[in-house]
Amino acid sequence: MDGHWVPKEVTPADADAEATPQGLAGHLRGLGDPEPLLTRHKALVFRGFGVTRAGLEEVMDLLLPNRLAYVHGNSPRTKVGENVYTSTEYPQEYTISMHNEMSYAHRWPARLLFFCDREPATGGATPVVDGVRWLAALDPEVRDAFARGVRYSQNLHGGRGLGKSWQETFETESRGEVETFLKDAEAEWEWRQDGGLRVTQLRPATARHPVTGTEVWFNQADQWHAAGLGSETAAALYQIMPAEDLPQSVTFADGSPIPDHHVTQIRDRGLESAVDVDWRTGDLMLIDNMLVGHGRRPFTGPRRVLVAMSD
Repeated sequence: MDGHWVPKEVTPADADAEATPQGLAGHLRGLGDPEPLLTRHKALVFRGFGVTRAGLEEVMDLLLPNRLAYVHGNSPRTKVGENVYTSTEYPQEYTISMHNEMSYAHRWPARLLFFCDREPATGGATPVVDGVRWLAALDPEVRDAFARGVRYSQNLHGGRGLGKSWQETFETESRGEVETFLKDAEAEWEWRQDGGLRVTQLRPATARHPVTGTEVWFNQADQWHAAGLGSETAAALYQIMPAEDLPQSVTFADGSPIPDHHVTQIRDRGLESAVDVDWRTGDLMLIDNMLVGHGRRPFTGPRRVLVAMSD
């Protein structure tokens, strides 16, 4: 644990409530809008209330009153309920680097709620990082290089191909709905002859929180850049196809390439600055998606963590 910042843990004793899902729900009703508490602490972990999948909806409705669909999300997930998804489905032996959910998008969720439906046998923590600390951990050279923002590019196939399809990404079969969404997002797009879709977006590299005014590192350049996957993987991908033809890629705002060493520094220092939240079945964690980045540590066993998002 790091002394600079840790999520606030709420247990039945802390909440003066029964160690039951109903006890947690009663505590949350008494609390009212959790936004002020969340803004102050950045992340809240609810532990020891015995929440189950069957009792999750009531608690979720109190913490996330307006759950959002994962439209334009780039992570592989399975929808398991009303705007409830599995956490990123990525091989369990790998680390998922730090990121703020959908920080590449024109609009992103303000809150994320994670629920541990089944704890892993070993490992599997969700590391969380204070965005202020992540920004400060980067060399001035890197911060300066990103000052003008980044340009994200996606190649979404039409049903068969590498990566995600545009239908899966936007949760629709309608090209018109996709175009309306992208126009509102101020993105550029091009339909391909093979039925695929190319999307380009220009976005800032940092953001300021609407309540606190705090500037945080807020982009996913390291996850969209092949070097973020490791030098061997990057070399293999570049041999297969140019970066601009990959399912997703990123450059500086002017189109110039982002050096590999910038990418690895962002990835590594985010993880180094993070605090691990270990999971036990029934735990929940609510995070402010602007103030806190998150990731995943490798694990063994049948880990199952669900996630929902709200504005």
